[in-house]
Amino acid sequence: MYSFLKPLLFQFDAEYAHDLTLKSLIWAEKSGILSLHPQAPACAPRQVMGLTFTNPVGLAAGLDKNGAVIDGMARLGFGFIEVGTVTPRPQPGNPKPRLFRVTEVQGIINRFGFNNLGVDNLIENVKAAKFKGLTSNQILGINIGKNFDTPNERAVDDYLICMQKVYEYSSYITVNISSPNTKNLRDLQEKEALSSLLASLKLAQAKLAQKHGKYVPVTLKIAPDLDESQVIEIANLLMQHKIDGVIATNTTLAREPVKGMKNGAEIGGLSGAPVKNISTLVIKQLSKQLQGALPIIGVGGILSSADAVEKIAAGASLVQVYSGLIYEGPALVHDICKVLG
Repeated sequence: MYSFLKPLLFQFDAEYAHDLTLKSLIWAEKSGILSLHPQAPACAPRQVMGLTFTNPVGLAAGLDKNGAVIDGMARLGFGFIEVGTVTPRPQPGNPKPRLFRVTEVQGIINRFGFNNLGVDNLIENVKAAKFKGLTSNQILGINIGKNFDTPNERAVDDYLICMQKVYEYSSYITVNISSPNTKNLRDLQEKEALSSLLASLKLAQAKLAQKHGKYVPVTLKIAPDLDESQVIEIANLLMQHKIDGVIATNTTLAREPVKGMKNGAEIGGLSGAPVKNISTLVIKQLSKQLQGALPIIGVGGILSSADAVEKIAAGASLVQVYSGLIYEGPALVHDICKVLG
């Protein structure tokens, strides 16, 4: 069906098409149409971060920022779903237009800027969803960030607010310090700032685990625009602070892969096929340094089952898709799962 819908959707402005698709998914799930969609084939379960993933293919954060389409996404066969990024307070994000296709190379550029309705709204959506993320076969990650007007020296406060609020409703929590669309956010990847942030998060995690009687893993999502020494430094900090996992990677600021193409010079983070190789390189570097100390979730440029296999071979335990879903449709989830087995 998506092969027929895609040409129509691509006639619209990218963000309008994005919003239309989400609204259509909500309608299709509530009307029962999605119950007719073939589920992804059963894969061998993966034990990662103490959680059981029914299959290793997940939805990356960014597509469903407010957790409004959880049940619709769950119908597409994902082994796990990650919603957000969510911030303590609602914020509109950057001015439109802010989402652009680079169709020549199956790329997408976005400069959303953490547009979302706030953490309280997301929690209400999670509570209303049938897919709870609280059972052994329903894994729901919640991706948290800071508000654009919170200075970096107080960023930890925003992450802790979100963490405390989403903890009860999460299978795992992702800390996003790598979006290129919030000013100076990536500075939090620097050694001193990151070490301080991770220490605060682990302390809060321990307290929340005791309070709620369950341990919720915490992952860190990093950028692809890091040199090897920075990747090694981050890997060492992740091990030092006993972080549960790392997601590699977010979007890139590189423009060489889309130079001279329509929309290629737009400001924002580039995702899709053009980020595949640099994302995979970061995964390889992380894997070499971590030596299995904590798992890697691979994301970035997965538009085929072969791309997913490449991420797993590089050292990832699980994979996530976003841009691939836009270009290839829900069948991509089925294809990847079938190949990974």
